[in-house]
Amino acid sequence: MTLLCILINPILANTYQIIDLNSKLAIQYSQSKVQNLKATIEESQILYNSGRFAEAIKSLQQTFQEYQQQGNTLKKAITLSNLSLAYQQLGDWQKAQTAIDQSLNLQGLKEPNPSKITNQNLAVLAQTLDIQGSLQLSTGKTEQALATWEQTEDFYTKIEDKNGIALSRLYQAQALRTQGLNRQAIEKLEQVNQTLNSQADSLAKTAVLLSLGDTLENVGELEKSRIALEQSLAIAQRLKSPTDIALSLLSLGNNARIQQKIPQAIAYYQKTVAVSPSLLTKVQAKLNHLSLLIEQRKLKETQTLIPEIQSQLEQLPPSRPSIYARINFAKSLEIVDSSKTKFQAQLLATAIQQARSLSDIRAEAYALGNLGNLYEKTQQLAEARNLTQKALILAQTSNAPEIVYMWQWQLGRLLKAQGEITEAIAVYDAAIETLESLRIDLVAVNQDVQFNFRDNVEPVYRESVALLLQNSGKKPDVQTLDKARTRIEALQLAELDNFFREACLQGQKVLLDKVVDAENPNTAILYPIILPEQLQVIVKIPQQPLRHYQVNKSQLEVERILGELRKYLLEPDRTEEVQTLSQEVYSWLIKPIESDLATSKVNTLVFVLDGALRNIPLAALYDGQNYLVEKYAVALSLGLQLLAPKPLAQEPLKVLAAGLVQPPPEFPTFPPLPGIKLEFDFIAQTGVSTTKLLDKDFTSKTLEKNVNTAPFNVLHLATHGQFSSRPEDTFILATDGSINVLEFDNLLRRQSETRTQTLELLVLSACQTATGDNRATLGLAGAAIKAGARSTVASLWHINDKSTAILIGEFYRELVDAKVTKAEALRRAQVKLLTDYPNYSRPGYWAPYVLVGNWL
Repeated sequence: MTLLCILINPILANTYQIIDLNSKLAIQYSQSKVQNLKATIEESQILYNSGRFAEAIKSLQQTFQEYQQQGNTLKKAITLSNLSLAYQQLGDWQKAQTAIDQSLNLQGLKEPNPSKITNQNLAVLAQTLDIQGSLQLSTGKTEQALATWEQTEDFYTKIEDKNGIALSRLYQAQALRTQGLNRQAIEKLEQVNQTLNSQADSLAKTAVLLSLGDTLENVGELEKSRIALEQSLAIAQRLKSPTDIALSLLSLGNNARIQQKIPQAIAYYQKTVAVSPSLLTKVQAKLNHLSLLIEQRKLKETQTLIPEIQSQLEQLPPSRPSIYARINFAKSLEIVDSSKTKFQAQLLATAIQQARSLSDIRAEAYALGNLGNLYEKTQQLAEARNLTQKALILAQTSNAPEIVYMWQWQLGRLLKAQGEITEAIAVYDAAIETLESLRIDLVAVNQDVQFNFRDNVEPVYRESVALLLQNSGKKPDVQTLDKARTRIEALQLAELDNFFREACLQGQKVLLDKVVDAENPNTAILYPIILPEQLQVIVKIPQQPLRHYQVNKSQLEVERILGELRKYLLEPDRTEEVQTLSQEVYSWLIKPIESDLATSKVNTLVFVLDGALRNIPLAALYDGQNYLVEKYAVALSLGLQLLAPKPLAQEPLKVLAAGLVQPPPEFPTFPPLPGIKLEFDFIAQTGVSTTKLLDKDFTSKTLEKNVNTAPFNVLHLATHGQFSSRPEDTFILATDGSINVLEFDNLLRRQSETRTQTLELLVLSACQTATGDNRATLGLAGAAIKAGARSTVASLWHINDKSTAILIGEFYRELVDAKVTKAEALRRAQVKLLTDYPNYSRPGYWAPYVLVGNWL
């Protein structure tokens, strides 16, 4: 079967190839007309592939007129499908819809009946529906797009088109990802991989593997991504296709860069430049190389690349990719040399002019907004505001939410700078609403738009909260406080989504306030928020309205003090300094509400922590006489919502315990943990039903087997591990090596799907968070929360394993014998070390244990 077209994944690469008409020209045409029509069709393909979509539309319209005269219905239908595709690239959704509807009507169907269609026509129909799916996804009809691509898979299966099957599954995966269902998307991509394995080398296979590699990279599967990209490169090399070789090398460079393999990344970018016949691809590789050097602060090395990029940009014809290249070059120059604002403005003005000449609304919106950003930075606020408003209108018109939120945010900043606070708050609200609609899976939204979560998302939330709480010195009312804490929670969940690159918390949730007021009336919730100029604290005390207070400490000062406290907690001879610093933090967070907590008989404090506060064990805060843990049980939460809260004491404990005394030889920096056997003995002494996997019995496979078969509601892992804001650096150790957090998440998720018993508690007794990493606790608790576990007990740093054994034993004894909450059981175990074991009385031994999630 000869394919009518070869498609590169349109969603992920932002490029469809239009359906090929040349091989099926009508034989009744004269030779000259055939040649003219061939030339027009080839011109359409070239214009489309080079990003000159408006010109491609004119060429396709001419082609349609030729087929109108010829009376070739099938060719008219194909041309209309291609027109829809080009209109989609320009964001002209109405014309795109009209064209695709006309194409389907010409093919004699709106509800296809494949039994009445020839295989050739069925292939055209499947490709037309692929394009319809792209339109549905682009206009927010995700479920319809998924159904459409499932239908095209059936059609491709009927005509035994393996490439078509693979592509339809790639598209389905993108639809699933847009719904935040990355795990299902990955399963679909694995099916694609299996489909392709048995096929012979072809350019189509190279293109699909390239798209697969890029997709896997976007969802954090970096090693699988590298393998797919290397396979794509190998096939392209065997086929001697320099274009495809260059594209695979470019993606391999991006993959190496994400893994912080900097020399490899640079080598791949340089190889791309050397082999690519495309000037645009050369420029893109050099831009990536330039931004990498800037990221590494190797500014001297950028001086060679800058004139090369500038010269080659001037040679590129106008197209969307070349426009984005100009914009990204201007943004990079801003970091290298802020004095070149005039040149940056010229680059952006040219980008705007080119976008208008191509009628490319989306590209124009991106260029206009960036010029507005340049004016903002040079304090030309009126011009910046005018450009930003124009950019925002265009971005909204072209249904580009990943650009919309950026210009909403920018407009909010400008309104604030001009003193229009109420208007600024409204625009920030809109920006956050747009972000939420994107499901925070922004890494994969648009690779042309430079993106970094900490630079491009986190500040939107923080600046919005600062506006709410610092609005012209007015005291915020209860509704404003509720909005501010909800926004900080949304940021935490966005960070968790960004960590796993998936929408994590779904399903039934209960507001913490309801738990506090109805079921646990002795609990207060505190939301400390670190803002650039102040520390703000919102407090919920049972049966009282929200209140708030502020500490006039800048973010730099807060982070300095917290950094010193964390450092001194780890040093044995710094108890006095620890108490001094922790007393200051106590004065920020607890002292203003001391009397209210006592009056309300509060005995448990739940903290929704922010930034550097996550690195500090709040149990070690000091009031001048006692540590916080001596008065209150302490728990951490990721936000206002809790998954199905209920006390653990309501059901008997059944523990699956896995421990590793001797780490694998490939991890020499991790010391042995001889105290684990004592820890397991202490747990056994409580009478808890326990399934044990120790040393050689603890492998990734035996853990998986027991997770799926053993009856348990507590998973206890006594082994080295590390938690980081990078999933690839977050793992636990088993006898056969490390278990990555993504693998661990899949393991727990399968358990929750196959068994009715909920994972009530995950205990990680010898793990540690990466030093100085403010987001490491996301990795610590994220996997358990994402898989539906109610609580996690873990340590912020690794401590003496004998003291760990005592504390863990006491924790379980309190849970079993006293039937107290998890938070209270942990508090009593910590106080036991503090008061009864002089060798372990300093906070460094007992304080780092934290409870995250359900404290009941």
